[in-house]
Amino acid sequence: MKLARVLVANRGEIAVRIIRTCQAIGIETVVATSEADRDSLAARIADRAFCVGPASASESYLDPEKMVAAAVVTGCDCLHPGYGFLAESPDLARLCAENDIVFVGPSPDHILQMGNKILSRKIAEDSGVPTLPGSEPVSDPEDAVSAAKEIGLPVMIKAASGGGGRGMKIVEDIDVLGAQIEMAASEAGAAFGDSTVYLEKYIGNARHIEVQVLGDSHGNIVHLGERDCSLQRRHQKMVEEAPAPGLSEDLRDGIRDAAVTLARAVDYESAGTVEFIFDADSGAFYFLEMNTRIQVEHPVTEMITGEDLIEEQFRIAAGKKLRFSQAEISFRGHAIECRINAERPEVGFAPSPGVITDWRPPIAPYIRLESHCFQNYRVPVNYDSMIAKLVVYGRDRPQAIRRMQHALSQFVIGGIETTAAFQQRLISSSTFIDGRMNTRLVDEIVGQSNK
Repeated sequence: MKLARVLVANRGEIAVRIIRTCQAIGIETVVATSEADRDSLAARIADRAFCVGPASASESYLDPEKMVAAAVVTGCDCLHPGYGFLAESPDLARLCAENDIVFVGPSPDHILQMGNKILSRKIAEDSGVPTLPGSEPVSDPEDAVSAAKEIGLPVMIKAASGGGGRGMKIVEDIDVLGAQIEMAASEAGAAFGDSTVYLEKYIGNARHIEVQVLGDSHGNIVHLGERDCSLQRRHQKMVEEAPAPGLSEDLRDGIRDAAVTLARAVDYESAGTVEFIFDADSGAFYFLEMNTRIQVEHPVTEMITGEDLIEEQFRIAAGKKLRFSQAEISFRGHAIECRINAERPEVGFAPSPGVITDWRPPIAPYIRLESHCFQNYRVPVNYDSMIAKLVVYGRDRPQAIRRMQHALSQFVIGGIETTAAFQQRLISSSTFIDGRMNTRLVDEIVGQSNK
């Protein structure tokens, strides 16, 4: 099958990223835009822009019927959802199939299986992939207390559907568990339309390690190494790197193999990411979830493997075999990504929308910038605050850290406030430099700033 024209059903830097790859491999692009994004960089560089609705995401980027209708009207034979918005919507994938539009991603069944954390935990357990001690869905306070006592405090309340930190609560006191269950269920219901929550053991000294996988329709599944995404704030990643530092080769191989085992258990097709919690105290790792889409942090994997993951998604969607076996994938050097947000760290990371009056990104052979911004671009209030992903490559981790420190210091953005200076603090901390970071490090540095 040859794919000729794609509807890019997203905005911002990922829309630009998809369009750039399509230009390189000869696929025409139609970008779906809201009214707020009519003059965006993606709209400027695509072969065609098609407005799907008002600035409100619920009336544009989050409407699967509008997206598929746009693909049909503009003569697209495929649709790429990017990440966020509808990227993990089984309804969008199903509507594409019903309208003979190739969905550049996994099947609706794969999205449903992995999108439900309780079901994906069960698949992982049945496949022999380590999982954290956890519970079935809980709603009754007495059942929750019994489950928490069996698991052992502290526990994490988690939403069965969705992610991004919504519906998640850490509970250390059994007396507040019932109230926290109600709050988490309410948040999950409002965010995902599913109020189901469950309990998992909470790991205090945890690192977040994820593995990039690719699977095709011919039964081939490979991994492209792992990434460390431990630097997070409110469960939102801020810095990612590949490979994950400080792991023994046996442990690294074990995590990678577990990811492939899970993907193989469901005959996964397309790009996906299997996420794990690593207990830095015990040295054990546990399955967390699987994301059935391209990840924000995919560039660090591309930097150390030399592979274009977006291109691979299109090849897989077209029914082609993977271009490489596991033995043919090699890893070179070290890459780090910093997400630059239009936010004010000193006032609780409040959004900082407005016009970018000065835009001078750093330029060097080892730097890769993923962004939809430019001088005089107005950062809208309607969407996520990320304005750029700054990625650097080094022959080893110390060189990559030095290069990122220099790149951040040279990145000039005027007119709005950003997290670039805070990122500089993060990657310059001795804890990060020594590779001893965990998922609490960002909050600790924020706390130091507020003293």
